[in-house]
Amino acid sequence: MEKSFISSPYLTSLTERVLSYLQSGFSVHLTGPAGVGKTSFALHVAKQMGRPSLLIHGNHEMSNKDLLGSFNGFTKKKMIDNYIHSVYKKEETFKETWANGPIIEAATKGYTLIYDEFTRSHPETNTLFLSILEERVIPLYGMKRKESFLPVHPNFSVIFISNPEEYVGIFEAQDALLDRMITIPIEKMDFEAERSILSQISGLSEKECLYIVNLVQIIRHHCRKIEPQSLRTTIKLASIAKQNNIPITIYNQQFQILCTDIFWFYLKQANKVQTYSQAKQFIVKSVSLQMEGS
Repeated sequence: MEKSFISSPYLTSLTERVLSYLQSGFSVHLTGPAGVGKTSFALHVAKQMGRPSLLIHGNHEMSNKDLLGSFNGFTKKKMIDNYIHSVYKKEETFKETWANGPIIEAATKGYTLIYDEFTRSHPETNTLFLSILEERVIPLYGMKRKESFLPVHPNFSVIFISNPEEYVGIFEAQDALLDRMITIPIEKMDFEAERSILSQISGLSEKECLYIVNLVQIIRHHCRKIEPQSLRTTIKLASIAKQNNIPITIYNQQFQILCTDIFWFYLKQANKVQTYSQAKQFIVKSVSLQMEGS
């Protein structure tokens, strides 16, 4: 992971729990709304395992070949025998070339596999994990290989990640698969955790971080009927303001425009405004009323 993981007491405790489950031989399923940091957290945990990791993303077109691998070409071998001048022999052989998919690569070498948004793949595709997690073998049905299965490395572990089932494009996970893993909800950060993380990564002062988190909380309250803005939104607002030296106060014109650019679409979805200019007025009025004197 290139960027350092910013933790909090909640995430530190969660990391210890997830590591203990993985090291005990069980797979873990992280579930929660978009933007709470599930993938970043999974990468962080995988790094703590001290082994290589592979990240794959589920989608409705994913097949067994995408996960296990496939024959994707041929190698050609030609042998010409002209040892006896009057005799000419030529022999050609063709052999299919096999390329391992991420599951075979990770499971046979003891890597940590991170399967992000696995419920976006068809349940039939994910069925092969039943044997992998329970019998610790990789089934190779329909793969045109000599082996019918491959053994799973003892150190192999899987971190599954999913969004709630009400999200568009999500399939319901099989009960049999869920029964083979430990499902842990990743909850939205509370106010103090969000402020603490923003303070660690933004380079802003404590007062500025407090101002931004308060502001985002106000907008979230007005947009609570739709999917609320995540920590990503808070980081975007802080990062752009910091990078462009924009004063962090709702009474600054540049900051007003920045806030409107980031939040107007959410406000429109929540039926609070219809136009960009209305959104700007709404944000300025709402924030100034609740944060007067900040």
